[in-house]
Amino acid sequence: MALPVQKQLLYWGVAAAVFLMILWSLGHVLLPFVLGGAIAYFLDPVADRLERMGLSRVAATGLITIVGILIFVLMALLVIPTLVNQALQLVNVAPDYSRSITAFLTERFPSLLDDSSTLRQSISSLGETIQSRGAQLLETALSSVASLLNVVVLLVIVPVVSVYLLLDWDRMVARIDDLLPRDHADTIRNLAREIDATLASFIRGMGTVCLILGAYYAIALMIVGLQFGLVVGFVAGLVTFIPYLGALIGGALAIGLALFQFWGDWISIGLVAGIFVVGQVVEGNILTPKLVGSSVGLHPVWLILALSVFGAAFGFVGMLVAVPVAAAIGVVTRFGVAQYKDSLLYRGLSGRKED
Repeated sequence: MALPVQKQLLYWGVAAAVFLMILWSLGHVLLPFVLGGAIAYFLDPVADRLERMGLSRVAATGLITIVGILIFVLMALLVIPTLVNQALQLVNVAPDYSRSITAFLTERFPSLLDDSSTLRQSISSLGETIQSRGAQLLETALSSVASLLNVVVLLVIVPVVSVYLLLDWDRMVARIDDLLPRDHADTIRNLAREIDATLASFIRGMGTVCLILGAYYAIALMIVGLQFGLVVGFVAGLVTFIPYLGALIGGALAIGLALFQFWGDWISIGLVAGIFVVGQVVEGNILTPKLVGSSVGLHPVWLILALSVFGAAFGFVGMLVAVPVAAAIGVVTRFGVAQYKDSLLYRGLSGRKED
């Protein structure tokens, strides 16, 4: 005989509260394991495909690990130093850009920027603020012992956790399935499949889209000759998972930088703008339909809300788990709505009589 609904709600509520408390109190400790689990989840389909091709799970995991190490080494030698250098240069030239904006506006709109205007003071102080705060942030992140130690820990623990989880992924899923309450096992399995489909479409699909678009923007902007093309491409690709935001932020940043660097060379400025137009056309018509699908189940507003709430409450780890939790809540909510519409509370006595 199943437990009463009130007791089931109590037990699940306590479990949810314990999960949130652990996330809040051990967020920094859990970061390598959350990242490792995300990487293992992302790569599990690759391992499954290699198994279907005849490799054992150990061989498939080993092959993926070797390829991952090679990619990491290439990025560490070629991409990351350039990215850091361009980010530092962009922070350092921010005051020059703010003075250029002030001169441009003063020349064309002198009434807006007299010596006592708030707009002039804001623009003049913006560059210095970015330089001081940005340099301070980058120096702290790159030079502090604690940050370096954390980076080393991430570089060591995350790959190890990823490899072990990827190796044992199918066994872990089977063990979890064996622990499901028998009365609700079928329902939980169906919900888990829907959550997995949503996450697979969003995390794996959008992750691939972000990598492709980020690489495209960075390479294309550097070919055009934009000074900070790698940083702009990295930023644009990083936030592409929020629809239109990646192109909006990356496009505004790239075109703004192009106006300063290529002022008067309208062909180069047009090429920078065209790069983002082509990127959006390819993303909307090819990448997203093929890799993500038309029905992900995560509305952009719901996604932004989840990222904001979990990020404010649990920091960076909260932002990492925000998407899976948002997907799970969305699936459970749709299931609850379907159950509600099938109940007498929604249909009433007239609905029962029609049946």
